Amino acid sequence: MEKISCELLLRDYPKVSEVKDLRSTFIANCVFNSFLSYTAIMLNIVTIHAIRKTSSLAKTSKTLLLSLAVSDVCVGLLSQPFYISLLVMWLQQNNPGCKAYAMFTVVISVFSLASFLGVVALSLDRFLAIHLHLRYQELMTHKRVVAAVISIWLLSVFFPLMIFWAGYDIYYLVEFLLGVVSLVLTAMVNVKIYLTVQRHKNQIQVLQVQQEAQTDDMAHFACLIKSALSVFYVYVTFVVCYFPYFISVVVIESNGPNIALKRFSLFSLTLIHLNSSLNPVIYCWKMRHIRHAIMNILRNMPWLRNRASHLS
Repeated sequence: MEKISCELLLRDYPKVSEVKDLRSTFIANCVFNSFLSYTAIMLNIVTIHAIRKTSSLAKTSKTLLLSLAVSDVCVGLLSQPFYISLLVMWLQQNNPGCKAYAMFTVVISVFSLASFLGVVALSLDRFLAIHLHLRYQELMTHKRVVAAVISIWLLSVFFPLMIFWAGYDIYYLVEFLLGVVSLVLTAMVNVKIYLTVQRHKNQIQVLQVQQEAQTDDMAHFACLIKSALSVFYVYVTFVVCYFPYFISVVVIESNGPNIALKRFSLFSLTLIHLNSSLNPVIYCWKMRHIRHAIMNILRNMPWLRNRASHLS
């Protein structure tokens, strides 16, 4: 690894001399991530099982949701334990070193990029479903969606490895530019989805008043609108969880690090990890079929059945 890249990498993380000032921050983040790691793993495993069992979901939507849920499970299994280990080492006043920081940057980047591209793919999928309507199934075949998901994971794995051959500074510059462009384009798509959803919701309500029963086509389109709105919530949650870290990186690169910025950056990493626990909650809250599947899974769990029999 290039020396200047290593120096830049070490600059962004806490130093041993800063442990006293950041001790409470280390402890708080360690506690939060220990809890969030468990919730990210358990909630997303249940969600993956529920998505697989939900027959009413289209194969394309299933594939995209499963990919996003898998990336969230990996955050709980790999990224958060790695972050906790760094926090413990800082508390013990040990310096993990440049290689450990580089590996952590790669690990968190892989699953963050997979989540981000997964949200982008979901947004585009719902955008096409609403605007193409009858042509959607012809264009968005299951094979094409599977190919897109494989491409997302290959890009998510290989792009962060750029840090080892291009250097930390170049990697962050490319990541920043791609992130800005992707966020702007995805924001435009999601705003368009939201406006379209609101317009069609009003039209459907008017038609429901005029007709006693919905036609099959109207019912199908109403389902599309609900699923699109659910993806919009997933996107908004993603932006809220990732934006503080994005701000911290920009400010640190512009003005240099200090204790306050490093404290903010550490909490913003925890907020990124929180996103992996929030996504299953959104699915359960906004997607009725997945919610029913999750409730059925929970009811069939042995410890819940035993508790119910004892109470009865």
